[in-house]
Amino acid sequence: MDDVIENLKNKSKVIRKSILEMTTKAASGHPGGSMSALDVIVTLYFYKMRHNPKDPNWSERDRFVLSKGHASPALYSVLAEAGYFAKEELGRFRHIDSFLEGHPCRKTVPGVDVSTGSLGQGLSIACGLALAGKLDKMDYRVYAMLGDGECQEGQIWEAAMAASHYGLDNLCVIVDRNSLQIDGNTEEVMAVEPLSEKWSSFGWNTLSINGHNHSEIIKALDDASLLKGAPTAIIAHTTKGKGVSFMENVCEYHGKPLNKDQLCEALKELI
Repeated sequence: MDDVIENLKNKSKVIRKSILEMTTKAASGHPGGSMSALDVIVTLYFYKMRHNPKDPNWSERDRFVLSKGHASPALYSVLAEAGYFAKEELGRFRHIDSFLEGHPCRKTVPGVDVSTGSLGQGLSIACGLALAGKLDKMDYRVYAMLGDGECQEGQIWEAAMAASHYGLDNLCVIVDRNSLQIDGNTEEVMAVEPLSEKWSSFGWNTLSINGHNHSEIIKALDDASLLKGAPTAIIAHTTKGKGVSFMENVCEYHGKPLNKDQLCEALKELI
């Protein structure tokens, strides 16, 4: 397991560089929330999920829904690292002739299961995927990553209620709890706490972890797959802009890429 964790740490470091490089080159994108969500996404794709880059539509694959679709740089970088498409394509992120749009599109990006971007909708889609798996008697699992600010959306809680009602124990939500959204601190914009208790009250198994500790992420994902009878919500406590000191916990990097000088400084920290 030590080798597995070391590999995940190395993947995260490499991919953080990709996130910063692609958003800086595009002069557009959302690096802060991509960096906070990254360690969980890396652990899903390189440890937990059953998937096949050579056959992106493999019917038995586990499904991933990036409900906070603005964190597409994290997902695209992970998909490229996993072999779904050439890493060189990351350099064309958000270019007019690129298939790597600002938000993930299932029709054009290999490995993207759901087109997302309108906040609050991803969990409803994930519920549909999980329910379909139950009805079809298939054993794939569905993972959905939500933003903590996104949990202010009413549709999230309608979907949460439905998932519990239908006993979707093949569904796992991970909330990227970095405490910052585009307008500031989540608790000042529209308080979401007590977050764990909210999910529990909707009938979900609820786990709380350090979302940058790969050991804790692995344990939570493994535990979630063993819990039966109800869906599981993992509250992953994270840091916006994780990995670069001057970006960490700074709200403006929610949707602001680095300039070239800042990129050089940031990459030095990720060596």
